[in-house]
Amino acid sequence: MKREETVKNRHIFADKRWIVPLVIAGSIVVSSFVKTADYSILCSLAKTRSMAIDKYSATPIQLQAIIHYATSQIIPQQNFQEISVTFDVLKKRSPCNFLIFGLGYDSLMWTALNPNGNTIFLEEDQKWVQSVLKDAPSLHAHAVKYRTQLKEADDLLTHYLSEPSCYPSKAYLRGNDKCRLALTGFPDEYYDTEWDLIMIDAPRGWYPEAPGRMAAIFSAAVMARNRKGSGVTRVFLHDVNRRVEKVFAEEFLCRKYLVQSVGRLWHFEIPPASNMSSLDSHRFC
Repeated sequence: MKREETVKNRHIFADKRWIVPLVIAGSIVVSSFVKTADYSILCSLAKTRSMAIDKYSATPIQLQAIIHYATSQIIPQQNFQEISVTFDVLKKRSPCNFLIFGLGYDSLMWTALNPNGNTIFLEEDQKWVQSVLKDAPSLHAHAVKYRTQLKEADDLLTHYLSEPSCYPSKAYLRGNDKCRLALTGFPDEYYDTEWDLIMIDAPRGWYPEAPGRMAAIFSAAVMARNRKGSGVTRVFLHDVNRRVEKVFAEEFLCRKYLVQSVGRLWHFEIPPASNMSSLDSHRFC
């Protein structure tokens, strides 16, 4: 969803606008202290209990997020049901490496829900990055540039089918200038980290000259397939009600790996290529 739409339509939720932020704050509290409560029941020694409380107490970023959302009147980009999909995964996988395309009103929440993990944000609007970091300097965000435009979406699909460096058996990202869907020129951290969770809620994709999410979707698929560690890569794609997001998800993230659909959010579990039963050298799905 566009940030401009969020602000423009905020008055519609005037009577309910505090509900979602308060629920988010409550979720952060629960995720911070539920383990402490369970563990303390089993502890009989005061010293052991103190160590458990210290281990699972809220981190500074969580405390900041609780205060922020408890007093906020801004509705996050995703609704509560959509947020809960990723939250349920984070409860099991955190701390983890969490890559998020987009920097928004919910960024502090995502960082807080992955305490002691590595959560980074990629945002195409340099001024917006500066604005957000001014209020939340603890967030880990990078301003990035995309090579694509939304109006090129159909042409990019044709290009990928004819460009060998885009083929799933040969695709790579860093320095892959021949494949127009590969995200190049990004921070080294983006390439050097093996991401456990990837959320795609940016870049902008609602007008022809916008970057669109084509390259983000393609690159998420490449990173998931190239995973060397154990387990799958969880990919969360927002705004699947839009044609380009849906078409590119079905081409690169694959329907067979879609495990959950809630509102405008699709959740995929993508195994590494080494664990795939059948491989097509030219198509991802």
